[in-house]
Amino acid sequence: MRADRVFAYGAAAGLLGDLLLGDPRRGHPVAAFGRAAGAVEKVLWRDHRGWGALHTAVCAGGAVALGAVAQRAVRPSRTASVALTAAATWAVVGGTSLAREARVIGRALEAGDIEGARDGLPHLCGRDPQALDADGIARAVVESVAENTSDAVVGALVWGAVGGVPGLLGFRAVNTLDAMVGHKSPRYRRYGWASARLDDVAGWSGARLTAVLATLAGGEPRGAVRAWRADATKHPSPNAGPVEASFAGALGVRLGGTLSYGGRLEHRPVLNGAGRTVAVHDIERAVRLSKRVSWLALGVCVAARSIVKGHTS
Repeated sequence: MRADRVFAYGAAAGLLGDLLLGDPRRGHPVAAFGRAAGAVEKVLWRDHRGWGALHTAVCAGGAVALGAVAQRAVRPSRTASVALTAAATWAVVGGTSLAREARVIGRALEAGDIEGARDGLPHLCGRDPQALDADGIARAVVESVAENTSDAVVGALVWGAVGGVPGLLGFRAVNTLDAMVGHKSPRYRRYGWASARLDDVAGWSGARLTAVLATLAGGEPRGAVRAWRADATKHPSPNAGPVEASFAGALGVRLGGTLSYGGRLEHRPVLNGAGRTVAVHDIERAVRLSKRVSWLALGVCVAARSIVKGHTS
């Protein structure tokens, strides 16, 4: 079976598996990778960029190597190749868990349970929930859904189309390392520099594809294009900017503003300033847009891989 068909069948099965099963409560492969990366950090940590780069190379390189060995081992069997791609896709995407956590917070807000909503927010993002009112929590959820549509689904599919199972595992490894050590705390300002920069590079194409598909699949394509062009570069993240701006325009809401992380305030620019304040019902709208974008991304990635394979064969 051609490699493009293996990816098409396997990625579709993996995405369907995520839709039906979600993430396991225990024993998730990404959690196992996180524990291994934490163990490597204990050995290598120094307040130095070089040691951080070594940590990134060992962990991300190990994930890519594992994927390459597994893919080579099953190559003689079409069924096993599809099954491995499906398992890898299911392991690295997280769209269903993203939607589930967002909806839990949305239901709490609808019920007036602000404390319950605050308790659920850390499952989606690292903001200080106690510093947020109901509108602020709703905005944080919508922003997290937008950004994680790229990080947890579309980016993985893009790299799966480029590199098969090694691409899938490598992208998730890089993204996980960025979440672990890529933030600008005193401990990780230098040590996590390489992970943060590699995540920016790895996520570039997935973020732009997410922004394009959100523009096409949302209810306000002109608003999405306008917000993307006007505001994306104002965001401190080169990849979250296009994604959040396009989601803001597509949903007709205003994102950005003052945020609080670990007691530290960040004053971010407003995205789609002409939009209205995020309301609780926008959480469900964002989740539905995220799902449409995810399945459209699968179609685009499958088609792109087939076209490239056709030209090179």
